[in-house]
Amino acid sequence: MSLGKGDRLEIVMKKIDMIVRAPHFYTMEGDGTGYLSGKAMLVNEGKIIGFIDEADSYHEYKADEELILDHHVILPGFIDGHMHTPCNVMRGLAQDTNNWMMYGLQPFDNAVTGEEKDAGSEVAIIEAIKAGTTTLGDYDYYMDNICNFIDRIGVRGNITQTIRAAKFRVYNPGELYELDDSAGEESLKRNIRLFDKWHNKANGRIRILFGPQGADFLSPEMLLKIQKIAKEKKTKLHMHVQQGERETYQIEKRYGKRTTAFLKDLGLLDNTLIAVHLTDCNDDETRIIARSGASMVVNPASIGIIDGVVCPSLVFQEAGGNVALGSDQAPGNNCHNIIHEMKNVCLFNKIKYQNPEIMPAWRALRMATIEGAKAVGVDDIVGSLEEGKQADFIAVDLNSPSMLPVYTYPMRNIIPNLVYSARGQEVTHSVVNGKVIMRDRKILTIDENDSIERIKKYPDGIGKRAAKEFFEIHGTNAVFMEENRL
Repeated sequence: MSLGKGDRLEIVMKKIDMIVRAPHFYTMEGDGTGYLSGKAMLVNEGKIIGFIDEADSYHEYKADEELILDHHVILPGFIDGHMHTPCNVMRGLAQDTNNWMMYGLQPFDNAVTGEEKDAGSEVAIIEAIKAGTTTLGDYDYYMDNICNFIDRIGVRGNITQTIRAAKFRVYNPGELYELDDSAGEESLKRNIRLFDKWHNKANGRIRILFGPQGADFLSPEMLLKIQKIAKEKKTKLHMHVQQGERETYQIEKRYGKRTTAFLKDLGLLDNTLIAVHLTDCNDDETRIIARSGASMVVNPASIGIIDGVVCPSLVFQEAGGNVALGSDQAPGNNCHNIIHEMKNVCLFNKIKYQNPEIMPAWRALRMATIEGAKAVGVDDIVGSLEEGKQADFIAVDLNSPSMLPVYTYPMRNIIPNLVYSARGQEVTHSVVNGKVIMRDRKILTIDENDSIERIKKYPDGIGKRAAKEFFEIHGTNAVFMEENRL
């Protein structure tokens, strides 16, 4: 077709919701990190529809929102595979002590109320988002209010409600737990009600899992019943597995075998199971779990502080299993920051194996994104930046002092700087389902200050209620207080 004098060629631009322009993208496609430059990412109806040359994006697409991030790197949002955000109200109260659960945490956990735990959870979720987490694998006893908050704030939740039959009290070392199946049944019913209310709700951002606290906290019959229900509902079990010598002792005393053998013989090792920690697993047991199709969540900082142990995530990966990173809980770890966990999983394994080439930074980044998504069962929708997946991504400011200088040749140092140098405040933007929930470090969907002011009201009351048991137990931190060391 020829144009006459005065004719004008009309260029019809395609209308979409969002265009993202940045100098660097890490998509996590393939076996590496999927680096792209000179591209723009296209988002419509909450999903990524592809990448295009940045120059072409200006005249081929028109978007309701253009994110111009010209000194940033764009990454998939981080997956935190295992959290106990309600414990955040007890941050910093149970470190540096043996028998962490009973002698460190329990006096305070016995004293806190549901209202106080909800306040702790809100602050933990804000903290996690500000450090780049977009999918929270949260886990506790009463999760309805937390689901409501996750719905409001706009993040993605992979939520588990604890199922436990062991009676709540402080158990001394060597003492077997008292199991009450009626309590287990009641907590299972609560988990079912949570599933019915919240699974696939909040525009698909919330999924509900089933949470037996551990093999030592429930009878074999209850464990099998929970697994059956999870399979029927096409969801997963999220369970602490071989969580230290304490659990191993309990299982050996009851059943005459270690936890991995017990779970294998019971039929609980399969692709329904997300196995958390594996603290007391030897390498052979780790391989058995990995080859069963189960996945793993490793919590490097938490278990390092609580037990002084490097969990066998590397062996699990070498056996073909998928491993996610988790921040666990603030009374043990002190923070909910997956950048912190990426660094620790690298450092701890290098030290354990005395090999600086073990666990490179790029592999830790995959654990925080696509491999983590596979491990917790959300890789169908998130974990990488590719066509058809939900637009869950973050922007990291490369002008942050901790990210400078930036090299792109002969090697790129963006990933090493992110993993070994960044602290979390470098994350400036967070997008979930194609919606900006944090811009320039300000969360847009809630008033952060409401949650921050709320949590400040509770420590005095919790401390007074916990003090008697804290000093009666006379654990390490009670001694530190008496010696004026804290």
